[in-house]
Amino acid sequence: MTMSMDFKTYVDQACRAAEEFVNIYYETMDKRRRALTRLYLDKATLIWNGNVVTGLDALANFFEMLPSSEFQVNMLDCQPVHEQATPSQTTVLVVTSGIVKFDGNKQHYFNQNFLLSAHSTLNNTVWKIASDCFRFQDWASS
Repeated sequence: MTMSMDFKTYVDQACRAAEEFVNIYYETMDKRRRALTRLYLDKATLIWNGNVVTGLDALANFFEMLPSSEFQVNMLDCQPVHEQATPSQTTVLVVTSGIVKFDGNKQHYFNQNFLLSAHSTLNNTVWKIASDCFRFQDWASS
């Protein structure tokens, strides 16, 4: 019984971290895009509508090319990744969906999945993106 209580605490902590992360991520994407790569690991991978971008320099170039954005997150879900899948690394899967409007484009529904990895510093734990998968969810494209 105590094991499930511990797991519930672990899930609650993961979800709090995920909520905080999601707020920071989308605010940074919309308002301070040049700082966005600070949220990624050095060798992080982004898959954006099927296009693969790997490494901080490539990510910085990619984000710079995107028009300005307004993200609205309507759904957030998270779960800890089992330690056997990511040994000696605290990892959380975060799933978001919502609506995004890029400048000069129509509004799109989107879905985004993040694998976050915890990195402890002297004072706190910092969550960094190891993997990021973004996809527009519109069925009809025009």
